[in-house]
Amino acid sequence: MKNYVQPGENITITATAAATSGQGVLVGNLFGIAAGNAEIGDSLDLVTVGVFDMPKVSTDVLAVGDFVYWDDTAKLATADDDTGNNELIGLAVTAAGNPSGTVNVRLNG
Repeated sequence: MKNYVQPGENITITATAAATSGQGVLVGNLFGIAAGNAEIGDSLDLVTVGVFDMPKVSTDVLAVGDFVYWDDTAKLATADDDTGNNELIGLAVTAAGNPSGTVNVRLNG
């Protein structure tokens, strides 16, 4: 197939903000987990598929299969879509209660 570019599990972008390995990164509607550290203007590989242990809003309650959103201001996973202002990033694959600081999320890719 002549128009095939890549599988898409990892996308290389130009960092628009400093990022550290393992941190969630949102660029437009593209969300992924930083595969390494980067400064503004550096190339940054984002992992866009898989299951990741992610920091979350500690008071949020998530059940397995619940939608998970990204609060880009707080840099946290959340159960709240904030009236469409938070980006849908995946599904919870573990339950996470109040209080808890993390949840396992399967990214939408």
